[in-house]
Amino acid sequence: MVRAPAHSLGNVLGDILHTHYGVAEAEVYLADYRMSALEPILDRDGEGLPVTSSAAGTAFSQQRPVLDGEFHYLPISVRGDRLGVLRLRWRPGTAPDEATAAELAELAELSGQALIAAEVVTDRFRRARRTERLTLAAEMQWDLLPGRCLESAEFSLAGQLEPAYAVRGDNFDWSADDEHLTIAVTNGMGESVDAALLTSLAIHALRNARRAGVDLADQAALADQAIWAQYGGKQHVSTLLLRIELASGRLAVIDAGSPQIWRIRGEEVADVRLEPQLPLGMFDSTDYLEQHFDLLPGDRLVIVSDGVHEAAVGERRFGEEQLALTLAATRAVSPPEAVRAIMADLHEFGGEADLDDDAVAVCLDWRGRPA
Repeated sequence: MVRAPAHSLGNVLGDILHTHYGVAEAEVYLADYRMSALEPILDRDGEGLPVTSSAAGTAFSQQRPVLDGEFHYLPISVRGDRLGVLRLRWRPGTAPDEATAAELAELAELSGQALIAAEVVTDRFRRARRTERLTLAAEMQWDLLPGRCLESAEFSLAGQLEPAYAVRGDNFDWSADDEHLTIAVTNGMGESVDAALLTSLAIHALRNARRAGVDLADQAALADQAIWAQYGGKQHVSTLLLRIELASGRLAVIDAGSPQIWRIRGEEVADVRLEPQLPLGMFDSTDYLEQHFDLLPGDRLVIVSDGVHEAAVGERRFGEEQLALTLAATRAVSPPEAVRAIMADLHEFGGEADLDDDAVAVCLDWRGRPA
């Protein structure tokens, strides 16, 4: 499979399943950008499957194999990043035994790794994931993302952008190593490509500083200088920066703009009040200060941009009260499902039309380092 041309990866996987496992039919479904549908890549004229009301959607949402009559659904994910579902159809009387089912689950995981590598050199799978055309700004924003989910022993993490096919300035970024998890949620001002270019500069400046090994405050200061040098204060980026020490759960955070952070601890849902600091690039040579908190195992952090907590339709506002209710209602589901539920509630609030403002939600479940 690894030697196959990138664009034919799905077809080669189907051949392997047919030849070596006796599968009557195979299909790979990839999640669309809105995370509401699973789109086929082998049958290009095939119908997508809904995430919320299908056996395939159950396998995807709950990340577990699902048997549904003659069909066998296996989640495709890499390090917690949920890509889609592998659907197998078995001939009557040929369902897999336990050992074969375990092999197939491993094959689905390996296919996910191959798909991520293949996307670097072919557009076939990105095209398959689109239920409509992306705007140019949205194309730029999605290519900036590190993924949409990440799992480790210490934490589970997920994020989502809306309007998925027309997002402009909102974004998120993260990176994990053996010592720290760093998260950035950004909201570049402006419209369309202008906002996307500004956010792209901010993300790359933050990555450049992070990869230089400096602390969080210096990451913010260096990114601030990069944006100031380019725009001279005419444009700026609202940013929330977090760095978690994985061994202890010690959290460093810088509030440089409009994104909010909420903490769910047990039954308590509360917004974390931070010392507000200047957005990146607003003034020359701004100094930034870190605030520190301790996370406890079982804590959940949810970060949202102003496109969530300030969303309005006419005289109605989504507001912090509704957001708190949504966060409480989704406490028991996984971070990927929690961010999907937040965006679904936001869409229901706004009606059928796309959101007027960009919205980003990032959810972190903190488990702590195993003993």
